[in-house]
Amino acid sequence: MTSSSAPAPAPSGAPGPSGPLRRLTARGRDEAHRVASPLELFFDLCFVVAIAQAGVQLVHAVAAGHAGEGILDYAMAFFAIWWAWMNFSWFASAYDNDDALYRVVTLIQIAGVLVLAAGISRAAAHHDFLLVWLGYLIMRLAMAWQWLRAARSATDGERTAALRYAYGVLSCQVGWSGLVLLPEPARPWVFLVMAVAELCVPLYAEKAQETSWHPHHIAERYGLFTIIVLGETIAAATVAVKSGVDEHDALGELLPIAGGGLLIVFSAWWIYFVVPIHGHLRSSRRAFVWGYGHYLVFASTAAIGAGLEVAVEQAVGKAHISALSASAAVTLPTALYLLTVWALHSRHFKVGLAQQLVLPVTALLVICCTFLRAWAVLAAGLVSAAAVATGVALTAHRAARNREPGATASAG
Repeated sequence: MTSSSAPAPAPSGAPGPSGPLRRLTARGRDEAHRVASPLELFFDLCFVVAIAQAGVQLVHAVAAGHAGEGILDYAMAFFAIWWAWMNFSWFASAYDNDDALYRVVTLIQIAGVLVLAAGISRAAAHHDFLLVWLGYLIMRLAMAWQWLRAARSATDGERTAALRYAYGVLSCQVGWSGLVLLPEPARPWVFLVMAVAELCVPLYAEKAQETSWHPHHIAERYGLFTIIVLGETIAAATVAVKSGVDEHDALGELLPIAGGGLLIVFSAWWIYFVVPIHGHLRSSRRAFVWGYGHYLVFASTAAIGAGLEVAVEQAVGKAHISALSASAAVTLPTALYLLTVWALHSRHFKVGLAQQLVLPVTALLVICCTFLRAWAVLAAGLVSAAAVATGVALTAHRAARNREPGATASAG
């Protein structure tokens, strides 16, 4: 995913249904009509189970007044989820042949993430990472197998890159055992060191040769996962509001949170998908920054849902925190989302200072909404919606100005 060297020629067509087992060879970047497969969609859906569990633990920690510890645990759990998902997605973009063995190994990876999801609550409550580590081990062994299988069918630089990926994955997994074996005070440092090591594996592997990931397919995969995480955010917030109404009859207090939350999520969807990002992924350097940066996009999106749950619990008196802290649980991840999407997506397509400033200024205003306390979520939603309307208006105005010279020339 991250090299300046040119990829080797690869077949441009999709793998044909020639039998239950086929060679795992590289697919081409010029392959037409490349879209996400049903297996990839199923893979994403199962990963959301783990994201939901991470969000639940974040809600419990923030609502109990332990925001710092909760955010750290959430960041660690989300990294494991995101990194396993991302590694699979880029590998599949380059090598998915959809044969029986590929499907079985992918299903094993799904089983691994479900084991990881089952261990998230124990890791957060008791700092017991055994199940999380075991689930991650299952996923990573399956990923290493896929790379070794790809190496068997490859030659020269492509084979070297595949072997580097496989050995890098296995080596890092040995390092992650420190979360289980070392004493608790050392575990955050183990996480930091191993996270950096994991991020360096693609950098090292693709110095040999760049894998043939498909720009349009990768952009679609990230977009679909963003939609699924946004859907999980809506689901979590809806359940929280329903529980608040049923148990506390607090419809008046919860309506501003529900309305503001919907506006935030709707605006988040609009802002992410307003531009076709696959055209920007023309080089591995750009793809590297874009792909890694989505850790913040996905994590902040899921955190918005957790923040809405915290705001609901505070409004009905179940959370032991102030209204200001509950508001910050929504506004801060929303601002982070806006800034990250601007940095990764929007700024590459905006023309002029006014268009460039829309999202950064919106993020600042959303943070300022925090101080409105009970009305903070609704205000943040209105500000986010106003940003969408402003962006649409500025784009339409520029398009109209660009048409004017053509219309004048035609009339002349």
